[in-house]
Amino acid sequence: MNILIAVDFSKGTSAILAEAKKYAEHFSADYWLIHVAEPDPYFVGYEPGPQTVRDEVAKRFRKEHQQIQHEAEKIRQQGVNITPLLVQGPAAETILKEADNLKIDLIMLGSHGHGALYNLLLGSVSQGVLKNAKVPVLIVPTHERE
Repeated sequence: MNILIAVDFSKGTSAILAEAKKYAEHFSADYWLIHVAEPDPYFVGYEPGPQTVRDEVAKRFRKEHQQIQHEAEKIRQQGVNITPLLVQGPAAETILKEADNLKIDLIMLGSHGHGALYNLLLGSVSQGVLKNAKVPVLIVPTHERE
């Protein structure tokens, strides 16, 4: 069994990883921890901009790489076979593409619980994955409950 865990390093990441830990206690599986970084502006049709902007994007990308490696190592220390992935691209599409490439059996990701207006204007990664996934998707609520 292959399980893909998508994180965005928001406050909700810990809730997703806690849920993934529960699954790891019950299922012998290979786990993949994925973070989708923003696409390079040049990649999506914009000029790359001045060197300072490119340097800042590279700095952020290195930080995200360190974060995903750190989270994977913490999970690995608990005896879980996990591989970290940092990929650039549009989030929902990239998660689905990687799930297909890795022959994933289950996708886990969080839902921030933003309102309908937010989702209408900016879209929702969890909705995009859920709508187009070819495998089961587990949505972990990560928003604060009242």
